Amino acid sequence: MNILVVDDEEVLQDVLTSLLRREGYDTHSARSGEEALTILRDEEIDLVLLDLMLPGMSGMEVLKNVRRIDPGMVVVVITAYSSIEGAIEAMREGAFHYIPKPFKNEEVLLTIRKGLEQHRLTEENRELREQLKERFAFGQIIGKSKPMQKVFDLIRLAAPATSNILILGESGTGKELVAKAIHHHSKRAEGPFVTVNSGSMPADLLESNLFGHVKGAFTGAISAKKGLFELADRGSIFFDEIGNIPLDTQAKLLRVIQEREFMRLGGVEMVKANVRLIAATNADLETEVAQGGFREDLFYRLNVITIQLPPLRQRSEDIPLLARHFLSRYAQENDKPIHEVSSGAMESLVDYPWPGNVRELENVIERAVVLSSGESLDLELLAPSVRRQRGFASTPTHLPPQGISFKEAVNAYERQLIVKALQLADGVQKKAAELLQVKPTTLHEMMKRLEITVDSIAS
Repeated sequence: MNILVVDDEEVLQDVLTSLLRREGYDTHSARSGEEALTILRDEEIDLVLLDLMLPGMSGMEVLKNVRRIDPGMVVVVITAYSSIEGAIEAMREGAFHYIPKPFKNEEVLLTIRKGLEQHRLTEENRELREQLKERFAFGQIIGKSKPMQKVFDLIRLAAPATSNILILGESGTGKELVAKAIHHHSKRAEGPFVTVNSGSMPADLLESNLFGHVKGAFTGAISAKKGLFELADRGSIFFDEIGNIPLDTQAKLLRVIQEREFMRLGGVEMVKANVRLIAATNADLETEVAQGGFREDLFYRLNVITIQLPPLRQRSEDIPLLARHFLSRYAQENDKPIHEVSSGAMESLVDYPWPGNVRELENVIERAVVLSSGESLDLELLAPSVRRQRGFASTPTHLPPQGISFKEAVNAYERQLIVKALQLADGVQKKAAELLQVKPTTLHEMMKRLEITVDSIAS
């Protein structure tokens, strides 16, 4: 371990250097702030022992510069008793600790050992984060499960190509993150990435946003405006929930894909479109095509390369990884000391079926971090619906002495499962059917037979 001693008093510097070398540390010495900063830029330093009272550049200025050069550097300040306020201010600026003069040798060594231990842990965490990013992440997508590794492989293969891409998956599985990963690993990475929220605006407004318009094209068009296709030139355009686009707009979108050109609303000239199209949906487009809600020719134009994102319940081994990732992010954003998930909380997170997928998990962790006051995310910080999931599929282990009606027991158990699934799915029968791994029509028949209504699930 290399320690830099910064002190203008020769005697004190010799004392500290000798003390540290006897303990087996390598040392560097500086008599001024300027000299200290030069050493920091040229040498590998693990800890700085800094006197606040320096000639020229003050110790506080040195500290601020050290933090700029290396934000993770451990700095221990030395100060006289008369300037403790300065030491406290130094800790606000990022110093690890302070040692008042006159000091005891053991006090110095103990503080340095603690500082170096923090340095070691910080470096280990940084290395682990890098390993995690390298092994189990693609952009901001995280997962070590086999389904996610297949997704990563598909992204690597698809990104350099020029083909259109269709991303399928339930809400909250991270379809936009996949689209961004594809863009940033493609030959268009230097170009723009433009998102179209397909289902959030009326058809006429959507077309105006996509293709732009000329002045006077409609009431309120007081000047010409470029559309999203023009803004995405030489980049990628991402259609989120493309299944919601009206049929008339689908026809115009098909022309852009086929001819690589379009016309602004109210215009007469064709505009070239050098963009790559990435689309995503949580709908069954093949069913939509069969029912006439989506153009078959557009579907086949989009469905060149398909990436299917698995729901979180099918990759439960990724939940601890994701939970710790979100915990780290929101603890930092909210300046909270929380740094671990308790075993009980983690078991509940893994047991829960996550109908809202990764987005729901992120919201649960963010809420828990905001409500936390300690260093651990404990079970009671989780949302009640997540805590209730434990024991969801419990079954009776013995019969009562008088026996039991098999039919009544099965009906009661079916009712319990269906009601729980509906509660977890917020009354959405399609999601509840997915949780129970049955067809929606099957669930409907079971609800009808057991006289279960969505209005009754609260009870």
